[in-house]
Amino acid sequence: MKKIFKLLLCVLAIATIFSACSGIKNLPAAATGATRARFVGTWTLNNITYEGLVRGSVQAIFDQAPPDAFTGSIWELTNSGNGRYTLNSGTSQTIFWSIVNDKASGNSSFQFKKIYQGDAPRKVTEGYSLLVDSNDGNAMTLRLPVEYGGKTGYVVYAFSKKR
Repeated sequence: MKKIFKLLLCVLAIATIFSACSGIKNLPAAATGATRARFVGTWTLNNITYEGLVRGSVQAIFDQAPPDAFTGSIWELTNSGNGRYTLNSGTSQTIFWSIVNDKASGNSSFQFKKIYQGDAPRKVTEGYSLLVDSNDGNAMTLRLPVEYGGKTGYVVYAFSKKR
């Protein structure tokens, strides 16, 4: 009786392991949301465009500089959530970033906070949230919603991965 019970227990354990692993592998990419690993690395902001906004209607992005100052900027994102972006002028900003997947809508957001010397990320309450349009690990498109004229327009950021 003990041998049968041990054999049955082993078969059940193996079946559970196989069914758990196969279920994860078969999930479509949309169901799993954006993964942090696809964002880690060094990115170049190649292009900024506008949807539903008049060019020039956005005077400063990320409360820092005009959009043109960000074209060509370098964004370094580590797996720990720490990061930095550097404008062509040499101005650099430390950030803390995360990815939020909204299961109800299926949308993902790239969120970041500006961190200044002495700040603890958990104590910084203001930041920026950009919708993730796409990220294949080599190219990424993020959209920042902006209220303009009673409607929502978007500032669209196109990045390419450097490494």
